Amino acid sequence: MVAVFNKEVLSWYLITLKLRETVGAGVEKSAGSTPSPSGDLQLETPQQQLPQSEQHHRGPPQHQPSLSDWHSKTINGGGKNVVEEEEEEEEEGNPLESEWVISIREKLEQAGQEHDAASWAKLCIYKVPKSLQEGDDSHKAFVPQIVSLGPYHHDREHLREMERHKWRSFQRILERTRQEVKLYLDSIGELEEKARACYEGPITFSSYKFVEMMVLDGCFMLELFRGAAEGFKHLGYSRNDPVFAMRGVMHSIQCDMIMLENQIPLFVLDRLLGLQIDAPDQRGLVTKLALRFFDPLMPTDEPLQKSKRNKLESSLVDQETSTTITPFDPFTDQMGLHCLDIFRRSLLRRGPRPEPPPNSRNWIKWISNRGRVADKRRQQLIHSVTELQEAGVEFKKRKTDRFWDIKFENGVLWIPRLLIHDGTKSLFRNLIAFEQCHMNCGNDITSYVIFMDNLINSPADVAYLHYCDIIEHWLGSDTEVANLFNRLCQEVVFDFNESELSKMSEQVNRYYNQRWNVWKANLKHNYFSNPWASISVIAAVFLLFLTSVQTFYGVYAYYWPNN
Repeated sequence: MVAVFNKEVLSWYLITLKLRETVGAGVEKSAGSTPSPSGDLQLETPQQQLPQSEQHHRGPPQHQPSLSDWHSKTINGGGKNVVEEEEEEEEEGNPLESEWVISIREKLEQAGQEHDAASWAKLCIYKVPKSLQEGDDSHKAFVPQIVSLGPYHHDREHLREMERHKWRSFQRILERTRQEVKLYLDSIGELEEKARACYEGPITFSSYKFVEMMVLDGCFMLELFRGAAEGFKHLGYSRNDPVFAMRGVMHSIQCDMIMLENQIPLFVLDRLLGLQIDAPDQRGLVTKLALRFFDPLMPTDEPLQKSKRNKLESSLVDQETSTTITPFDPFTDQMGLHCLDIFRRSLLRRGPRPEPPPNSRNWIKWISNRGRVADKRRQQLIHSVTELQEAGVEFKKRKTDRFWDIKFENGVLWIPRLLIHDGTKSLFRNLIAFEQCHMNCGNDITSYVIFMDNLINSPADVAYLHYCDIIEHWLGSDTEVANLFNRLCQEVVFDFNESELSKMSEQVNRYYNQRWNVWKANLKHNYFSNPWASISVIAAVFLLFLTSVQTFYGVYAYYWPNN
């Protein structure tokens, strides 16, 4: 028996015995239980085995790590690491912060999936940027009013009326060709992934819904194209048909179908037309039909026959390289993206000039040369019509169907005739939006519109161009035409150096800055503007000459009277 001489030593001895018994009991209990994932036994802490009175005396229970916890932290492969356990403790302590971290991880994961699935090279049908939609009339310029094509405006309430006419056109095609609907669905289903890549942003439609929309909208467009070329009566439609007839509503449909957000990929239309005529691999026929359908929207009334067109295009020469340019032929070209693209390229009479994507070595140089965001102060290409008149510049109409082909020779600015109607604003705004969004696209239409915006600052400028037979408009007044050009490019920027009109504008500005041209113009304007003014000037000069002679002889006789 142990003799005890100190009460404190005895107390510590009893506590030690109690702890040994508690640890032993915990080991025996854990031996019969399921082991932890790390292979260690979960041992209870001594505090858990103390009596309730003693626990109450020591305060509320605190978190005490078990032996297996320490074992898993020190041995590799033994459960979670310290960082994961600390994160779990933090998430349990702050549930709001935990939800916030989880939401950020989900967004990052979604962004990574979208980035991996994106195919930027195939993107060609864009949503118009918000900066270009500012204005009171932007809704009519970019949002279809009668018919929707593609996913951007599908199932809008004010466009649902045209859906039943789409089904009528598809049913008419199936009856006329005696084909099954499954043929069209399966064929376009093969192009679904490629067609989805043409649109900006994720398309939430299911596979069945998307393919159905492509087939229905594409067949509707083809019926309109073929009806305008062959005649709707030939296709089996009544001449009183509310849609498939050359009526007043057709102009509004044409304006809707030329909008950037209302496009169907051209390869989808090629496939659908190929199924109808039993030539699945045909190319180019849709382009020809589309250009004929959109011909009333052309901003020029100078039709160019094919023979003249070939003669004109063969004479196109690059001034820098002195080589003949291979022009764009809209009837045989097979690189079109959609109807707006082929319409634009037919206006310019040449194909696009794709730029190779930059690599890691020259991307800085590429961006600096590209200049997609330019200084707005450098977009003043040329002075207004009134100012150029004061400098002696004359304006004459140039007979060509290429409305953008402007020349300056010997003080004369030759400008092709431009037709302006109620659909011209929407046409130009969508062409500009496409040039602003599509990387492999020039800025020819944008530079032309900005050039005309610089020329036209007031209704007087419009009136003079109308007097010169350069502008023909069907709007209410010259003020509306001036406002049209002044508002088209309010939020548009482009590189001044890339504009084909920049060199010609520099020539005009040099002519304007020569004082002799200004003096000559003032003399002509003030004294030779009409025959009577010219006669008065000649008479005044003649009288001045006689007065000078009389003065000379009077002075001569005074100083030399003998002579």
